[in-house]
Order: sequence, then C-alpha cells, then structure tokens
Amino acid sequence: MDKETKQTAIQMARVSSIGIAMVIAIFGCLYLGIWLDRQLETEPYLTLLFLLIGIAAGFRNMYVLVKRYVKDDKPIIKSGQSGPYRKGPPSKKA
Repeated sequence: MDKETKQTAIQMARVSSIGIAMVIAIFGCLYLGIWLDRQLETEPYLTLLFLLIGIAAGFRNMYVLVKRYVKDDKPIIKSGQSGPYRKGPPSKKA
C-alpha cells in the first residue's frame, strides 16, 4: 500500500468515526429519554429533553473530533502568503 492510499484510508476512517459518534450520541439519548418517559409516565417531555441533549452532545463530539484531526494536518490556506496572485491594487502615479 503506497503512502497516498494509506493517507486516504486514514482520512476516511476519521470521517466515519465522526458520523458514528454523532449518531450514537443522538440515538443513545433518545432511547434513554423514551425509557425514562415510560418508567415515569411523563411522555413526551423527557424524550424531547434528552433528544435535544443528544443533538448537542453529537455536535460537540463532532467539533472535538474535527478539531483534533485538523490540528495534525498542515493548513490549507496560509494567511499573509505572498505570491504573484496576492498583488495589491496598482499604485497611482501622478
């Protein structure tokens, strides 16, 4: 396996782990909310509460994982980079 193929496989594994973490957080909290509603006979309040908590936890997991994976890679856009494509407006000569 060459280096480029290995890097692509690693990136695909990272992306899939982000999706899996989000789904597990949302559906885990939803299931817990449904179970608690049935036990305490408070339908639909705890289901909705835990669904919102699961969505927030899923997005937090996504943020943390993306932040962890992106800091390891080289930045795509470098600010203040000089080059022929970064010329300023033409100067006005009187």
